[in-house]
Amino acid sequence: MYFDETTLTVRSGDGGNGAVHFRREKYVPRGGPDGGDGGRGGDVVLEVSPTLNTLLSFRHKREFVAENGKDGAAKNMRGKSAEPLVIEVPPGTVVRDTASDETLGDLTQAGQRLIVCRGGRGGRGNARFANASHQVPHVAEKGAPGEERQLRLELKLIADIGLVGVPNAGKSTLLASVTAAQPKIGPYPFTTLQPNLGVAEVGDPAAGGVSLILADIPGLIEGAHLGLGLGFEFLRHIQRTRVLIHLLDGAGTDPLADFSQINSELALFDENLLHKPQLIVLNKMDLPDAQARWPAVKQELEKRGYEAMSISAVAHTGVRELLFRASQLVAAAPPPQPVETLPVYRPAHAEAEFTITREPDGGYRVSGTKIERAAKMTYWEYDEAVQRFQKILEVLGVRQALAEAGIQEGDTVYIGDAELTWSD
Repeated sequence: MYFDETTLTVRSGDGGNGAVHFRREKYVPRGGPDGGDGGRGGDVVLEVSPTLNTLLSFRHKREFVAENGKDGAAKNMRGKSAEPLVIEVPPGTVVRDTASDETLGDLTQAGQRLIVCRGGRGGRGNARFANASHQVPHVAEKGAPGEERQLRLELKLIADIGLVGVPNAGKSTLLASVTAAQPKIGPYPFTTLQPNLGVAEVGDPAAGGVSLILADIPGLIEGAHLGLGLGFEFLRHIQRTRVLIHLLDGAGTDPLADFSQINSELALFDENLLHKPQLIVLNKMDLPDAQARWPAVKQELEKRGYEAMSISAVAHTGVRELLFRASQLVAAAPPPQPVETLPVYRPAHAEAEFTITREPDGGYRVSGTKIERAAKMTYWEYDEAVQRFQKILEVLGVRQALAEAGIQEGDTVYIGDAELTWSD
């Protein structure tokens, strides 16, 4: 079972109490105050462990409480401070406060630590309150209480290469053919229900070869950015990858339309994903249909400015060349940088909201972040892309809203810079 999101309740330790005590020794009638300070309560610390790749360890235990500091004692003995409570998390864990939705940390490096709750300060003993005018203080401090907060942990896989594509494009087969990973493989959509990681060796490590971490992301469908299918749960894992291998199904109905669909979903979820280097690969070249359509697919992809390759993951044809080229792109790509403030991705409808207004010429203007972004990403010169955009209109509710606004056959619709003619 893959476990990549959870909520924890954490509490740091209370500080130890300061002591009220006076020195009592023979022949020392006025020994004065000697109550020691209390120790500091334990902090709650998250630490990255490179041996973890899931949050499954938090499935049954979600409450963590650090120890309290010890009380102070006589003879100015300070109470022992509690050790920090260290909670191990996998690399790629984003930590947020559930109350404020504030991003507390983005943990990516092995050994990286984040203090999420600080232990309470130890109380001062009465020896700390003595002065020239108050030489017999019968006062001390109790330890400060610890902090308590609820955290939301989200895991984003850290991989060099992310494998994306429509369901049943062959991503798991490719991962299994180049790594020791053993993902579930089947001739039907949504065989993969969780991300899979694998390590591929490119060249001889002793002669300067490199190791690449590949992540097989479950197949995406239209509306994935809104949580349809399996998309919303796993789209965030693509954000950590440095290079995308976009696998096209050579046996599919229309690989180029699938390509446009997946890119639209990536852009609607996070437009920065389209700035990642993409290597477009037509799979299943062992089949005659894929071989026949490859020249036209390659020409069209190169016309759009993409680098295209062809492979057969089953027959291992072209796989070595694909890994070598991918390793070159990884070497040239900047590593993903954690940031202090991260966008929060959830199936909220703020970005999906839109408004419809009338233009002076009688046309209808649709304004909204996601719909305008989708329009900007659409290749209007291709019928398949236009059909995909029409489906996005339906998913976002734009088509129904325009119908309710009274739009008629032949009316003009403006979305961003696009000017469309309405047709039922």
